[in-house]
Amino acid sequence: MTLGPNDTLLITGGAGFIGSHLAEHLVRAGVSVVLFDNFDPFYDPRLKQHNVALVREAAASTGAAVELVTGDLRDVNAVNGLFTDRRYAAVVHLAALAGVRPSIERPAEYVAVNLNGTALLLEAMRESGHKRLVFASSSSVYGNNEKIPFAEADPVDHPISPYAATKKAGEL
Repeated sequence: MTLGPNDTLLITGGAGFIGSHLAEHLVRAGVSVVLFDNFDPFYDPRLKQHNVALVREAAASTGAAVELVTGDLRDVNAVNGLFTDRRYAAVVHLAALAGVRPSIERPAEYVAVNLNGTALLLEAMRESGHKRLVFASSSSVYGNNEKIPFAEADPVDHPISPYAATKKAGEL
């Protein structure tokens, strides 16, 4: 897919490390972005605010638009609102509740965010006619695989944490 200056991408988890770096790259190429993030404290929200500032700074020289929408994937109104009066060339879905160890202590929360939130996003995309999605999984899906480096063809049928299980479910 070729992107141009009239295109806009939605990046969920857009204030995070990967999302903000992707957004910086896109806006430097003149592509506008909508960043959706809930600023979960697993990673310092001040760092995420700084990431957004860097994206805005990168966009200033190209005229690309940067919009920050603060919201939670579990909030159906927030997710549906992303698609009200907006068209995206694609959706890049990076948002997830991170952390293998905390997922063992709070599995229901990880299912709610990573699985149910992804389902809400997919439903909102379907209802609004958006068909292009890039989904970020995790190396955690490989579990205790002793073969290194991992390969996409490696079996991932035995996740060892709720986090890994939700990311595998998202792939499916």
